[in-house]
Amino acid sequence: MTTVAFTAETEARFATARQVADAVLFEGYVLYPYRASAAKNRLRWQFGVLVPPAWGAECEEHDFQHTECLMEPKAGATLAVELRFLHARRKTVQQARQDGTFETVPELHLHDRVLVPWDEGAEERVEVSTTVAGLTGDGVSVPFTRPAREETEPVLDADGRLVGRLVRRCEEINGVVRLSAQELEGPYRALRLTAVVENTSTWTPDGGGADRDAALPHSLVATHLLLCLSAGSFLSMTDPPEWAKVSVASCRNLHTWPVLAGEPGRADLVLSSPIILEDHPAIAPESPGALYDATEIDEILALRTAALTDQEKREARGTDAKAAAVIDLADSMPPEVLERLHGAVRALREVTEPGPSSRQGSPDDLELSDGHDVVRPDTPWWDPAGDATVDPARDQVLVDGRQVGPGSRVLLQPGLRRSDAQDLFLRGRSAQVEAVLHDVDGGVHLAVTVEGDPGADIRREQGRFLYFQPDEVALLEDV
Repeated sequence: MTTVAFTAETEARFATARQVADAVLFEGYVLYPYRASAAKNRLRWQFGVLVPPAWGAECEEHDFQHTECLMEPKAGATLAVELRFLHARRKTVQQARQDGTFETVPELHLHDRVLVPWDEGAEERVEVSTTVAGLTGDGVSVPFTRPAREETEPVLDADGRLVGRLVRRCEEINGVVRLSAQELEGPYRALRLTAVVENTSTWTPDGGGADRDAALPHSLVATHLLLCLSAGSFLSMTDPPEWAKVSVASCRNLHTWPVLAGEPGRADLVLSSPIILEDHPAIAPESPGALYDATEIDEILALRTAALTDQEKREARGTDAKAAAVIDLADSMPPEVLERLHGAVRALREVTEPGPSSRQGSPDDLELSDGHDVVRPDTPWWDPAGDATVDPARDQVLVDGRQVGPGSRVLLQPGLRRSDAQDLFLRGRSAQVEAVLHDVDGGVHLAVTVEGDPGADIRREQGRFLYFQPDEVALLEDV
């Protein structure tokens, strides 16, 4: 195998992508309310778990990830690969006895926290660097091992007296990274890169009755890859050039999905993630710090965390050091930081020519040709009255060639794009259209009330409607 060391430039590119990769690594690590006793923190490690093969055969989880993507390397290019995962570390709590020995206990109360047993996650990395030329043929295989180990940490009370200790134990885990490349046929020099991560642990369940908790210490958790070309580029798997679409469609990605990562506009870095992402994912710049619950909204989490009782915060601080950091973050967040979480404008469209909806017309203009009022120039762009060309109470939209607007009766037919449970329960129900709404991206939405709903009048009064897109309904008269 031909290998080379990571360059400083490669390391810098990885550093740019690691902020998003960290969100993948710690997604769901500990969920609000950040206590081990919370029901949703009792079944953990939901993404990218590669279990021992002997146990994976008995469950629905997997012992490998398989990534395929296309790349156009330049002559002499090298490929740097960083495998990242969490190694589950089982923490037990022990209380000191008067004779100098320790006794395992379910909890240990201190003045500022309550220590409890918990599975922590220690970040692990496996780094591989090879020439692209070395990936052809049999490719490259890099086995790795993380040995079992045990560590102890003394626990002192507020007066500095030894009252207990924490015992952390990791089990041995073994795996392998396999890399290979195959040249594609066609007018352009492109390669299909295959990257496979396998758990090769020989651990077996005792008597076939071991549960998931027993397998986790021998598993790779939140497993994902960072792939970086020194010269050349990767192709987007979601928006490839026309000539590559057939080859992209033939790529096999199992239990993971590769996206372009790093700075927008560059294509030399890929993140292969067990969570579905779009190209060039990024952490919101307003985010105050890691909340370990990245699918949630920072503002809601921060407010709810700050509202926990003192006892709940003591339990969270004793659960995990990362949970304690979240509590401290929420308690110390300045009002101006919290205010930034309330909303942000990511992009605005520049208007170069005055028009009915540009809000650049004269304040003396009172009416358009269709009778709609002209909005004054100081009307905010996000205000529903900010565009005089739309009127939710009168607008109509074509459905199967016929006009549908307020008052139309429709049959609800969700399921073309959505998987929302409430929408699916309403499939086949009749409804009345209350308004036709246009979003800032040009999308059209029908606000409806379901016929037979005893709360329909209240919904109309409060404006609390259900929303469907035009291709999710049919005119009732046509059914």
